[in-house]
Amino acid sequence: MNVRQFTDSITTALQAIYAQPEAQAIAALVAEHLLQMDALKRMMDAQKPVAEGAKVALELLLARLLAHEPVQYVLGTAHFAEMELEVTPATLIPRPETEELVYLIKQEQASRVGLRVLDVGTGSGCLALALARLLPAAEVLAVDISAEALSVAQRNAARYAPQVTFEQLDILTSLPRGIAPGSLDVLVSNPPYVRESERPEMRDNVLAWEPATALFVPDADPLLFYRRLAEVGRVLLRAGGSIYLEINEALGAETASLLTPEDFEDVRVLPDMFGKVRVVRGIRQ
Repeated sequence: MNVRQFTDSITTALQAIYAQPEAQAIAALVAEHLLQMDALKRMMDAQKPVAEGAKVALELLLARLLAHEPVQYVLGTAHFAEMELEVTPATLIPRPETEELVYLIKQEQASRVGLRVLDVGTGSGCLALALARLLPAAEVLAVDISAEALSVAQRNAARYAPQVTFEQLDILTSLPRGIAPGSLDVLVSNPPYVRESERPEMRDNVLAWEPATALFVPDADPLLFYRRLAEVGRVLLRAGGSIYLEINEALGAETASLLTPEDFEDVRVLPDMFGKVRVVRGIRQ
């Protein structure tokens, strides 16, 4: 069996649960992981024979994938903003749409010096590490309620941005140590925002595997975290500092309304690459 046949066999197996384009994309990731090739080498070496060890390893991976386990957890990595981050079931899998939030912040903040940045609910560390790399003079603090997630984030930071600092806390009840009121330049967060009633719309590979505490909020109070983040922004952000929030696309106006005109100006609801409402941004007055 050669590399092309090996990749095609993975695609065929995965079509039992995925549509062909998604099965092909996952198969490429799996083949490249097992064969220790990048995409270009996999195509150039399409006729190269595949070692028996890779075939044996594939059997174990396929069993997990066919149980709807996300490929990122199966392989232990996810690509984000030119990084290959470790991910585990203790962390959400970083999404391409979230990369847009990183580049928006870079675009708006790159000309400022001495930035202090706070990432709330860091998970794998994807936002904090990407921002630390794109804004190398910034001081970045990342917080999360989960000790397990912070361990993953710290391992990722050791590889990509060792200057980032971390703190375990529950943002609903506490503020980070060492950030004085009115001293923060950027507050960013991708908090839980999926309503419990939206569970039926979600795929099995999300529901069964990704951490529910990082995903879901009660229907009775879906803006729970955003209300608190607006309060945190009012306390910690300096005048001219910015808050950036990834949001539930169905609640854009409602989320934006929490950044009241008395405290925030130039509040915007922004779409992602697919035209879906994705980010609320405001500037502290």
